[in-house]
Amino acid sequence: MPSLQQRVQSVLDDLVGAGAETGAETAAEAGLQVAVFHHGALVVDAVAGVADGRTGRRVTSETPFFSFSAGKVMTSLIAHLLVGNGAVGYDTPLVDVWPEFGAHGKATATLRHVLTHSVGVPAMPRGIGPADLADWPRVCAALADAEPRWRPGAETGYHAFTFGFLVGELARRATGKPMRQLLHEWVALPLGLEGDLYFGVPRTELPRPARLEDAVPRPAAPPHGDALLAPWELQPTAAMGNDPEILQADIPSVGTFTARGIAAMNAALLNGRLIDSRQLEEVTAVAFEGTDQVFGNPVRMGLGYPLGRIGARPDEAPTAFGWIGGGGSYVYADTATGVSFAMTKTRLTPHFDTAARLADLTSAGTSG
Repeated sequence: MPSLQQRVQSVLDDLVGAGAETGAETAAEAGLQVAVFHHGALVVDAVAGVADGRTGRRVTSETPFFSFSAGKVMTSLIAHLLVGNGAVGYDTPLVDVWPEFGAHGKATATLRHVLTHSVGVPAMPRGIGPADLADWPRVCAALADAEPRWRPGAETGYHAFTFGFLVGELARRATGKPMRQLLHEWVALPLGLEGDLYFGVPRTELPRPARLEDAVPRPAAPPHGDALLAPWELQPTAAMGNDPEILQADIPSVGTFTARGIAAMNAALLNGRLIDSRQLEEVTAVAFEGTDQVFGNPVRMGLGYPLGRIGARPDEAPTAFGWIGGGGSYVYADTATGVSFAMTKTRLTPHFDTAARLADLTSAGTSG
């Protein structure tokens, strides 16, 4: 029987060669990475296609991909490391380290609320657009002065871009260091993952990331959701992910990484190398269930992650936790199976069919 590595590689080769991922004639120019760790061992390290359709540069396991919100797994990990080292607690009010954030009734907001996307500031304040995301002081000042859409802790709703700045400013105030530095010092260096995980790609490394492509034209208007809560100009596009200013900026609501690097990070999380088993159990327990106030779908949140695997069977226990990224990337880990999975890709599709297919294949190939 073919190994899981061989089966995943075959799927990637078919997706790229046949254009099955998008159905577009140009899909042969797509590029993908998949990495899987099982109980700490790397069992899949597969790549296919091109990293840059303009030059024909091939994807390798060392090619970083800007993968939008899949990078939130790195943000949440920094929050857990802050708690693990005693800098803050999950129930620490943000105003304890960020007094200005208490304006307009937000004084009760805690790190737990941030991690469950229940603070009540799901959208960037008006006037903050893509060009402002690299201006950390401006964004954080606007968030501090924002009026919450609901009382902190009362509802949940996807905090697409605000999430990273809320965690990041709390971390900066508590440690004196920006998120990119904490990611490097607390995660990349000790795990030997330098060059694999970025909040902000160094200028000297800009030739390395894959170049993204939009699989389909961007619609003229949002297909769903509340445009006031999820501003259309901040939706994932190839232009955003290829922008050198965005790539270099410390925006911890998104991230640039290799599939192998981020899967290795989550494997270390599962194995107790980053937080202890007691904290991992707390992190992956249900912390909030409700209806997402942005998109209207039911959600079950752990601390920092939606719970459950995309494409999972209805009877499958929600022991997986992770994040999808706009355009189809996916990162998850599973406490029950010991699996850490990551998929990155260049073609930004409006669906997660490829991620679900590969996650299903991984689940079947690592069971038993």
